[in-house]
Amino acid sequence: MSKFDAIRPFYDAEINEAIHKVINHPMMKALMNFTFPDVEDAVWKDQLRKTHSIRDFQCNFIYHSIQKVLEKSSDGLTTSGFEKLESNTSYLFMSNHRDIILDTSLLNTCLFEHGLVMTASAIGDNLVKKAFLHTLAKMNRNFLVQRGLSPREMLQSSKLLAEYIGQLLLRENRSVWIAQREGRTKDGNDMTNPGVLKMVAMGSDEKNLMDYFKKIKIVPVSISYEYDPTDALKMPQLMAEANNEIYIKEENEDFTTLLSGIMGQKKRIHIHVGDVLDKELDIIAAQFDNSNKQIQALAQVIDESILSTYKLWPTNYIAFDILNKTNTYSHLYTENEKSLFERRLEMRIDHDNPVALQGFLAMYANPVVNKLKHQNAV
Repeated sequence: MSKFDAIRPFYDAEINEAIHKVINHPMMKALMNFTFPDVEDAVWKDQLRKTHSIRDFQCNFIYHSIQKVLEKSSDGLTTSGFEKLESNTSYLFMSNHRDIILDTSLLNTCLFEHGLVMTASAIGDNLVKKAFLHTLAKMNRNFLVQRGLSPREMLQSSKLLAEYIGQLLLRENRSVWIAQREGRTKDGNDMTNPGVLKMVAMGSDEKNLMDYFKKIKIVPVSISYEYDPTDALKMPQLMAEANNEIYIKEENEDFTTLLSGIMGQKKRIHIHVGDVLDKELDIIAAQFDNSNKQIQALAQVIDESILSTYKLWPTNYIAFDILNKTNTYSHLYTENEKSLFERRLEMRIDHDNPVALQGFLAMYANPVVNKLKHQNAV
């Protein structure tokens, strides 16, 4: 048994057997009927039975599912930066994280369309508790991040994860997607948790940590949605935090959020991939000889890349102006865009609840605040 068996996706040799196990599952039928509405069940089942690799499954099925999601729930996806990446080269994509499934699925769609290596993607095991979702995640090249562990188990799990990420990037020439922090950003503040970098660093066999980070080719990624389809769903947790309460998730909350993220209205979406971090790592290595300080500095470099390239939408500027009772950015949106946003706010948030109202607006306004801070710091 391989040491990575508890967390790894399926090998290609296991795909066909996995497909046969879930081919008649009602959720597979729902997914395929959504993706191929005019195709008889017998036809897609026949195609699925002939699938023997993750790449075939992703290109022939999941890619089309994502196209359908974009068609039904967005006004289109735009991209920038992909032309700088090289084919047949693996990268560690460190991304801000807004949506459970779509962030990685959309990145892979873009990588596929640009003829680049698609990713193995980290996903919390709390999100795939249902057997079908667990199988689908493994078929879609997700690897598991184990949650809810004791500190000692967490250390072992982090080492295993780091080793696996290193194995994918350096031995299998497989790109990896990982969020810049655990869990999705719920307040619009995209910040890299140095703990994530410390975990990745556990896979290093280099004397100098920055040499290892150079070897694995870190690429910061910013993804922005004009409307966050799960904005209202994020409110209960933000309100609990505002009241210094411990937030306890509802039983099916992750699953509900997952579906809302996929099917909810997003309007426009933009993904930017930054430059491979290289010279920055030399500067960090020259400035600091303490690995903790190096990791803090690297987190800052990733933040700067994500913040400076994050695409701001009219909704961000509208929320900023409403929150601050100004017209500072009124030249960047129309009256119609503003009334649509206010209507969304009205429908989704109880106006007698100032904490929820503030939280909702801040979620959209914070990217503007952070970009301003970044521009003033440069």
